[in-house]
Amino acid sequence: SMYVCICARVREGEVRTAIRLGARCEESVGDACGAGTGCGTCLDRICDLIDEENSADTLLPLAA
Repeated sequence: SMYVCICARVREGEVRTAIRLGARCEESVGDACGAGTGCGTCLDRICDLIDEENSADTLLPLAA
């Protein structure tokens, strides 16, 4: 998978995993895997991945 964050050498799959495990903003993604904590160029991409993963979540039934 492609690198999302070159500074921390974090791949897209690692960012998606962090989001699936509960990261809901760029800061929590950074805390989880380091992406976005360097120069900041990848923050837009991280936002896009958060949006993608969150829209995928809406297809799943919500727990009661």
